[in-house]
Amino acid sequence: MPAERRTIEAVPDAERHGTPRSQFTLWFGANMQITAIVDGALSVVFGADPLWAIPALLLGNVLGGVVMALHSAQGPRLGVPQMISSRAQFGVYGAVLPLLLVILMYLGFAATGSVLAGQAVAALLHVGTAAGILVFGALTAVVAVTGYRLIHVAGRVATVAGALGLGYLMVRLFTRYDVGAHVGVKGFEAATFLLAVGLGAGWQLTFGPYVADYSRYLPRDTSARATFWCTFAGSVIGSQWAMTLGALTAAVAGAAFLPDQVGFLGELAGPAFPAFLVYLVIVVGKLTVNCLNAYGGFMSVLTTVTAFDRRPHVAPGVRAASITGFIAVSLAIALAASDDFLTHFKNFVLLLLTVFTPWSAINLVDYYLISRERVDIPALYDPAGRYGRWNVTALACYLLGIVVQVPFLATALYTGAVTERLGGADVSWIVGLVATSALYWLWARRSADPPAATVRPAADA
Repeated sequence: MPAERRTIEAVPDAERHGTPRSQFTLWFGANMQITAIVDGALSVVFGADPLWAIPALLLGNVLGGVVMALHSAQGPRLGVPQMISSRAQFGVYGAVLPLLLVILMYLGFAATGSVLAGQAVAALLHVGTAAGILVFGALTAVVAVTGYRLIHVAGRVATVAGALGLGYLMVRLFTRYDVGAHVGVKGFEAATFLLAVGLGAGWQLTFGPYVADYSRYLPRDTSARATFWCTFAGSVIGSQWAMTLGALTAAVAGAAFLPDQVGFLGELAGPAFPAFLVYLVIVVGKLTVNCLNAYGGFMSVLTTVTAFDRRPHVAPGVRAASITGFIAVSLAIALAASDDFLTHFKNFVLLLLTVFTPWSAINLVDYYLISRERVDIPALYDPAGRYGRWNVTALACYLLGIVVQVPFLATALYTGAVTERLGGADVSWIVGLVATSALYWLWARRSADPPAATVRPAADA
């Protein structure tokens, strides 16, 4: 399979291909993985009963999934990477501000994901964890450098492997443990319910800055509704399945699960061969999502750099070097990090989620309500064009959208004053979405100047 040639430039109509069904398998496969299982387990670890945690996770996945899928529907219409399209709101230079935090967050996710996958590779090959991390990093580099088509193939493989593997683990859980005895033990608590909703929503919102990267090759006339629903269904069903398994596993296993998630799932699988297959499923699932992190991370790096040198595209060698460099840095973090460091780093990464909520709100309100899907695509690459260098309105709303969330945060690094009164429930993302959307819509609609119709590059005009 030849390596992808395109990077940050608009994909010409002649190179568009595929159907919306590819979005279902990609996002279903990317969510059927161990980190989603751990995310669901945390809802129970934080004090929720599975009877309430599971529907709360579903509510969060649905709400966050709507936002995420609305971003995906932009891909076929514009044919550009997600963060390039945000230049229409923030300006060509202004879009760099959220981009820097996006790069940092996906670098963190890639590093922590490499640790979990490296443990599974180590169990498969009977090598040390460090060797397992390096092997996994090499696999990630091959798939990510090859690009769009191979990433979608990995998603299809992960869909089948994840459904079989997580389905088997669910059966094993119910046959080995009295799951019913651990469900419905605690009463409803609003704080832990809202916390679980936040875990589900936050999971989905992290995909926002790069979800359209994987729908931008779809033909321009692809139904936006079909793209939305295929992305939404794949991401929500996949994540909810994995998180439900995690919530139930945490309920029956207690403290035995979180210190060694990979080892516990391997032991739950049973004898040597089923355990081998489960480790393989873990690797396949993490490979898919880590490729998304690496691919999206390098896209964000190039989007940042090219904002200042005005390049609409880069050479294949630069593309490959950027991906490899991104993966190398994430592996260095994974190899050098102690367990305590990874815990603190993940907490820091989760805190960075506050920057995605106002970014999503501004991008979606502008695209669907103010510009009404009309974008000047060539101007996205020209600081002297329609969108300029900086959009003060968007940047001010973005910063205010972050600030307004602070009193509502509930993280290991900081707990807001309002959150303490709510019993620890993190509703910051709800406040951020609503406040930023309202403020940007009221402010930007007065000064917005969208084109009368979408302006396309000369090759597709």
